[in-house]
Amino acid sequence: MPIETANAASETEMLPKVRLDLVRKYNVPGPRYTSYPTAVQFSEATPREGLLDDARADFAHGEDLSVYVHIPFCETLCWYCACNTITTKDHNRAVAYLDALEREIALWVPFFKNRPRIGQLHFGGGTPTFLRPQEIERLGAMIRAVFDFAPDAEVSVEIDPRRLTAAHVEAFRRAGANRVSLGVQDFDAGAQHAINRVQTLEMTADALRWVREMGYGSVNFDLIYGLPGQTEESFQRTLDAVEALAPDRMAVFSYAHVPWMRPAQKIFERTGTLPSPELKLRLLKLVIERLTAAGYAYVGLDHFARPDNELAAAWRAGRLQRNFQGYSTKAGLSILGLGVTSISQTAGAFRQNEKTVDAYSQRVAAGEIPVSRGVLLSDEDKRRREIIMRIMCDRELDFAALGGRFGVDFSQRYAPELARLAPLVDDGLVLMDAGHLRVPPDGWLFLRNIAMAFDAYFVPAEGRHSRTV
Repeated sequence: MPIETANAASETEMLPKVRLDLVRKYNVPGPRYTSYPTAVQFSEATPREGLLDDARADFAHGEDLSVYVHIPFCETLCWYCACNTITTKDHNRAVAYLDALEREIALWVPFFKNRPRIGQLHFGGGTPTFLRPQEIERLGAMIRAVFDFAPDAEVSVEIDPRRLTAAHVEAFRRAGANRVSLGVQDFDAGAQHAINRVQTLEMTADALRWVREMGYGSVNFDLIYGLPGQTEESFQRTLDAVEALAPDRMAVFSYAHVPWMRPAQKIFERTGTLPSPELKLRLLKLVIERLTAAGYAYVGLDHFARPDNELAAAWRAGRLQRNFQGYSTKAGLSILGLGVTSISQTAGAFRQNEKTVDAYSQRVAAGEIPVSRGVLLSDEDKRRREIIMRIMCDRELDFAALGGRFGVDFSQRYAPELARLAPLVDDGLVLMDAGHLRVPPDGWLFLRNIAMAFDAYFVPAEGRHSRTV
């Protein structure tokens, strides 16, 4: 008998049981699988012309694009942050950076056979609202000078409420933004001081009011559990405040302690303020129980959405995808990353831009596409990417369907990988028979562990990845 596949609508109403013993067992370092191969495999040795040829061939198809624009600047450093940022209070640096962005956009124009169209656009950072309103207007004009927008284009922006004005919100709305993600992390004053990010509830409420008044269609809150100074009681109060503000979506990330990558995080080791592993697990349990009880669908890993939100609808319709911004509603779009450190994705490659503003600016000033490293995908990479993305997004694999697309006997070709899942099967976190693999609700926390079984490059090692739960 094949495994009974519950439809997505009914599964979203089911709750995973957070078994702390299994979380302890499987909480090991592993990739987040926002891509496959992961960024660890990106190399400066990858032939640059090969990466650009792949982009040229992909863009010639004329299909809608997902465009990511990276604004790296922040006025202050949040000590927990693992993003690629530049801390400065000199807002004039944004002018030169926009000059470089404009040059990069112009360098991509010859790659397109016709005028390209955007199906999805994301302004990320750093802090996009570091830009002054007139600079946001300029950025929007730069994009519209080259790209058209699909009628249903999703245009989102990350916002830091601490230094926001209504003029910033209005400027991004005029630039086409219709979705917003507000950085919250935690409303507790003690935790905020511990991470060097003081943000009052009133700041967030003001930002939310401006966003709603100006017609943004969807609002996401970013929260983090496992931060210094957090307790179950304090995070209960944060969740109380969040539920009262009623965002459409939430991304509740596990704090990733990676001091070998982000030295500022060593502050927490010196102060000894990080929650114990046991407390962090209780916070995770609290988040899932509170948000699902409040009516949010558990879309996957760290993402929650109201059942009528487009993210939950995309998952139910099988249109969910995962990229470097997390879960996304637009499956199948190639990604063009613009700006320093930005990552681009096509069917056959990943490309990453220069990691410093100086190197990035110098390359585009010399008339060069600022790609510094990447990876060209083999046919086997593409197959494994599809398997891993189906696990992460659909929580199931149909062996016959995948085998038909790949031209292989799936069960035979990937027998060693399926065998690696035996412990998770024994623990009830994976259901598997001769033709199907399905992840029941109790296994939703362990999608990264399940995907790792199919990762041909993965080598277990501390100091390379954050922990999976």
